[in-house]
Amino acid sequence: MLSWRVILPFILTGSIWGSTWFVITGQIDGVPAAWSVFYRFALATPALFLVAYLMKRRLVLTKPEHKLAALVGVFQFSGNFLFVYHAELYVTSGIVAMMFGLLMVPNALFGRLFLGERVQSGFLFGSLIAIIGVSFLLVHEWQSNPDAGVVGGNVALGIALAMFGIIAASVANVIQANPTGRAVPMVSLLAWAMLYGMLVDLGFALLTAGPPPLPTNGSYWAGIVYLALIGSVITFPLHYNLVREIGAGRTAYNSILTISVAMLISTLFEGYQWTALTIGGMVLAVIGMVFALRSKHRR
Repeated sequence: MLSWRVILPFILTGSIWGSTWFVITGQIDGVPAAWSVFYRFALATPALFLVAYLMKRRLVLTKPEHKLAALVGVFQFSGNFLFVYHAELYVTSGIVAMMFGLLMVPNALFGRLFLGERVQSGFLFGSLIAIIGVSFLLVHEWQSNPDAGVVGGNVALGIALAMFGIIAASVANVIQANPTGRAVPMVSLLAWAMLYGMLVDLGFALLTAGPPPLPTNGSYWAGIVYLALIGSVITFPLHYNLVREIGAGRTAYNSILTISVAMLISTLFEGYQWTALTIGGMVLAVIGMVFALRSKHRR
């Protein structure tokens, strides 16, 4: 029987990560997305280094470890988040969260390609069901947007950006799993990766969005604090503690809670309209993800 030591972090991480998708929408309202990504990690990076220090994890990395941290930072804390923030300019936040529920698919494919990990047929079948379910949701998103085919109101562009974000996150997941990455304490690797990613975010923001804006809206900065400290720094240690306690396979079920919370928030605050198509899509997506994760866990 699971204890509250497991249940509470499971609920907290799923609920917090589920809420971050909506909070992001307030970060791109009148503020260049690139600068919002930079502000988030400019605050989160020193906080994560402090967490690593308090956890007494080594912070001095070798040259190969720094190279790996830089790669993880570019793909995870730069590419992934820049794609996600820009995707939410065109697609409902809950739908982007649903799409990221399919992160397990490229994870498995890249793991097979680069790490030699096996992919069971049950995982592929469940993933196919989940993809069909998410496709139903994307079709509804397209149909409900009268400007779906117009740049500036382009749902297709938002979907493409989200897909690039998923691929970037998956690459980061796979490359950190090599022997060099396994030799580094996870919190330390993430802290350095976040630092490198933040520097890339800064350069990208300066090149594409000009001088840094300074919003006067208090809710904007409250969102930055929430995303940086609650949505990034606090949840990562909780998540990886869950991995140690109950294993990566069972921890992966957290994605179901995350997308459920994200869709609930989209319904309450973004006016997301449920139809027979979207309800069926949500059910298929969740069933497919559960089936795929169960298959992968038995491996």
